[in-house]
Amino acid sequence: MKYVAHGAGGEPQVMHMAVTEVPAPAAGEVLIKVAYAGVNRPDCLQRSGRYPPPPGASPILGLEASGHVVALGEGVTRWRVGDLVCGLANGGAYAEYVAIPQGQVLPVPTGLSLLQAAALPENYFTVWTNVFQRGKLQANETFLVHGGSSGIGLTAIQLAKAFGARVFCTVGNEEKMQACAKAGADTPINYRTQDFVKEVMSATEQKGVNIILDMVGGDYMQRNLHSLAVDGRLVQIAFLQPSKTDVDWIGLMLKRLTFTGSTLRPRTAADKAQMANELHEKVWPLLQQGKCLPVVHQVFDLTEATQAHELMESSTHIGKIMLKVAGD
Repeated sequence: MKYVAHGAGGEPQVMHMAVTEVPAPAAGEVLIKVAYAGVNRPDCLQRSGRYPPPPGASPILGLEASGHVVALGEGVTRWRVGDLVCGLANGGAYAEYVAIPQGQVLPVPTGLSLLQAAALPENYFTVWTNVFQRGKLQANETFLVHGGSSGIGLTAIQLAKAFGARVFCTVGNEEKMQACAKAGADTPINYRTQDFVKEVMSATEQKGVNIILDMVGGDYMQRNLHSLAVDGRLVQIAFLQPSKTDVDWIGLMLKRLTFTGSTLRPRTAADKAQMANELHEKVWPLLQQGKCLPVVHQVFDLTEATQAHELMESSTHIGKIMLKVAGD
């Protein structure tokens, strides 16, 4: 099969097409002929050499894909050859075929294309486990997501709004503010021209928000503490700015705050299967009603992975960047 290789790592230009054997599905895995694959920040980190795959995972880039099931590993009972599916891969999705544990595979929601389905797993698993499982967002709470126009940001806005929250977000320009408002954000904030702490506190009568989903870090850490309400929760999922910074943690005690975070890729197959089951029960019905749909910014051919990573690292996109492999 053809796949995107990245050698020893480096800038986007190190990626190139190569050929290897089709993976054989291990026990409990399904083999998928890939139609589309999603591009995500962890792919860029892995390509650059800063995020090695966990033990046992494919060294090939790519954490999500959609397509047809073409083979079943021993013990697979949930799927049949020919099923249309999407899945959260442990690696290997930048290829014509990828093997994924059966518990991390979900049916393509009725009414969605294979392109849309491939844009679901990484963002929807990430938002579900961090905002709803760890952050415990409830209806009528207030929620702030940084990077609101990213794939994760737009997913978080839509899901938080669908489950009854009041949603704030930060973005870097007017176009992104409009995209977030269209997705359901009540208060988009331009961090280049507005102080998000002042905006949040003013809009909440100086109470602050109940939960923040942050992927920025750096000086946002202290400002996040100022922006949280009593008993608020800060959920950290990435660091676009340095992870080491000076923070006065007194507010953690005075406001009884909870600070948590997670990374998705190293989680166990059982953890990911639980996320998949909850998504299928609580989110897939919304998707099938045409709600909370992924926003696709641009689709590149698999051979154009370099350009896709350059776009991702430019942060000028709104929503998902996708790779076409076999197509629909």
